Amino acid sequence: MESSSKGLLTQVTQFWNLLDDLSESNPESYEKFIQQQLKEGKQLCVAPEPQLCLQTKILKPKEKLLFINLCQWKRIPAPQSPTHPVPLSVGRPEDMSETSDVYTVIDVAYNPDILQAAEKDQVRKDQLIRMAMKCIEEKLQFTLSHFYHITKFKIKGSIQRMKQNLMGIQTDPTDLKEKMRKELTLEQIRNSTVSNMDDFPQLLLPKDHVSGKTGCLIEEISSTETQAEMKRPAYELKIGADHNEKLLKIELKVELPGINSVSLCDLSVSEDDLLIEVSEKYRLYLNLPKPVNPEMTTAKFIKEKATLIVTMPLMTCVNENTGQNQKV
Repeated sequence: MESSSKGLLTQVTQFWNLLDDLSESNPESYEKFIQQQLKEGKQLCVAPEPQLCLQTKILKPKEKLLFINLCQWKRIPAPQSPTHPVPLSVGRPEDMSETSDVYTVIDVAYNPDILQAAEKDQVRKDQLIRMAMKCIEEKLQFTLSHFYHITKFKIKGSIQRMKQNLMGIQTDPTDLKEKMRKELTLEQIRNSTVSNMDDFPQLLLPKDHVSGKTGCLIEEISSTETQAEMKRPAYELKIGADHNEKLLKIELKVELPGINSVSLCDLSVSEDDLLIEVSEKYRLYLNLPKPVNPEMTTAKFIKEKATLIVTMPLMTCVNENTGQNQKV
């Protein structure tokens, strides 16, 4: 330990000597170098910012409402190339309550360029969201619901709480001041430095996303594993209305070439989204344009055309039929 600290001290001394020489021999280059270091240091000190918030559920170990704050943070490195893993940082889960409602909040951070590129690409955005959910499951040993929806607000909880969670800032100011008074040893400084991208969890984007095609759920894979490619099937979604143009139902037609049995189709429907997975060949996830009644949803498979038809009555119509007129 002592010898490694002395070695680090020697390297620091040599580095400062080089800077002194540079300042005398080439002041202009010295100035550029210092400005560049200050710029990079400032970026590393920038706090994370909220991008969007999504709502889902923790199913195991205990069922609970979950909010995931997706944040952008310059301290998170960008992937080296489209084929390299995407680094992300997951904060610790925090339980909160509002009146009688108890829920959990987890903060997840990506490099800003990654989130901005996905802002207008719904497929890529879905992939990043599901990557975050998968990382939460693996890191925290949770089982999450496959369904989620993006909330109208950007962050659940305060921005200060989110920054403290991701940046590891102590909430007790007295304790923080006391720690700042202590002199850091060379060993502490070295251990607190993020030296490479291995310090962040990294997941791979699916291969078909790299090539520009619409894609499947993001999976964490190693170089020795092969990834099953699930295609996004062609589909047609319509909202049906009566002769008075009153909206009644949503009808979804999905083409599934090569599928000859409804038993191969796994369909899950909630009020505002839908997921279809077919025999590890096809996967389709959709946010529905109107709330539907999952209990009254029906599906049929036309074998001759290899087409699945899902009919979902709108929640408005169901409420009106039961005497509860409600606007969507």
